[in-house]
Amino acid sequence: MADLRTFDLNLLIAFDLLMKERNVSRAADKMFISQSAMSHVLQRLRQQLEDPLLVKTPAGMTPTLRALSLVAPVAAVLKDVEGLIRAPAPFDPATCRRAFTIAATDYVEALLLPILAPRIAQQAPGVDIHFKRTSSRFPSHALEQGEIDLILGFDVMLNPPKHLHCERLFDDFMVCVARIGHPRVSAALTLEDYIDLPHILVSRTGATTGQVDSWLAEHGRERRVALTVSHFLSASMIVAQTDMVMAFPKRTAEQFAQTLPLQLVPLPLDLPHYDTVMVWHPLQDQEFANRWLREEIRAACATLDHQLPNFGSPSSGK
Repeated sequence: MADLRTFDLNLLIAFDLLMKERNVSRAADKMFISQSAMSHVLQRLRQQLEDPLLVKTPAGMTPTLRALSLVAPVAAVLKDVEGLIRAPAPFDPATCRRAFTIAATDYVEALLLPILAPRIAQQAPGVDIHFKRTSSRFPSHALEQGEIDLILGFDVMLNPPKHLHCERLFDDFMVCVARIGHPRVSAALTLEDYIDLPHILVSRTGATTGQVDSWLAEHGRERRVALTVSHFLSASMIVAQTDMVMAFPKRTAEQFAQTLPLQLVPLPLDLPHYDTVMVWHPLQDQEFANRWLREEIRAACATLDHQLPNFGSPSSGK
């Protein structure tokens, strides 16, 4: 009895050709082997399948009933295997029907999505993009299981594991945002004046301190956080109507300053720049659709410096 563990699956290719040609010589030519080699293959098939398979008759080589019953199943198996080993067709965004999930902060979403979404809609109308908020814990399992395709955020906050692919997209730094006409805020804002102001803290985790507070604590100083909110948008609207100020990433602050009466001034603190990175799993590195999406994100990020105004003086409203 044939055993799959010892059965030479290459014999199925020979069987398929023998059934199509019903002639050992022609089947040998199609396999690019000699007639004697093909005769040997046929003999092995007969032994493995315990059936003559092809029998000489006055009309030529005639398949047995056992052979005829195997023709369609063997052809189907060979077609399936061919589909498995054939290189996938090049990714075509115009005809793709797929959903991607990107985990990102609201900062990245607000900054990147207005540029990325029109590109996707134009090039790939059948592609859906789902943004979801990143959690305080890096979603390694969801990324490995394919529940998330990409993760975008600040490198220092994500701190992705070393085995993942991580690519820098752009950097940013914090500025002080206040309403235009604020009586105590100018480009010459000192640390003493800054500390003395009421502050808004944007905290998506509910924490009551942030990077600014950590820096101040290291220098033996402290500020008053008068209000903690979870979204940049609400914070910017409140700042535009009060004497509260907030530390805000420059790129997003410039966005809000285009529609709200806000001014941006340098922070009197020596905070580091923040690298926004794109993280993906090695399992997705060569996947055509994921590669295309990563390239679209890179292209969208490359336009950021051309989309927003430069960091001007407080009198300019920027």
